[in-house]
Amino acid sequence: MSNDKTTAWNNGLEVMDAVYGAGASGMMKGLEGSPFAHDTVAQMFGEVWKDPTISIRDKRLMVIGVTAGLGRADLIATQIAGALANDELSEAELAEIPRFLMYYVGAGNASAVFQGIQTAKAKRRG
Repeated sequence: MSNDKTTAWNNGLEVMDAVYGAGASGMMKGLEGSPFAHDTVAQMFGEVWKDPTISIRDKRLMVIGVTAGLGRADLIATQIAGALANDELSEAELAEIPRFLMYYVGAGNASAVFQGIQTAKAKRRG
């Protein structure tokens, strides 16, 4: 990897850890040579998530909303784990998310959101 690409990669890994919690970037180890992984780390995290125009918390809420529409409890759990690691959402806010989203994504997808939240909370408790 060129120096510029290495710098962009490393900056993206730092932002990934800021978004999802210390050590989260470890999942990218060994993927440095993948164009897809490089773009994800260097661009999505190193540029888009890093841009301060919208806070990480607000970006996360947008991702939760979009992911709710997909009905992906696993991806919701990832976002909630990051929110918990960064103290971005209170217990009351976590409880309100699936209730609010039910009217926009349907009961089935809101149930997946609820499951994702419960999974992230359980993992955090250990």
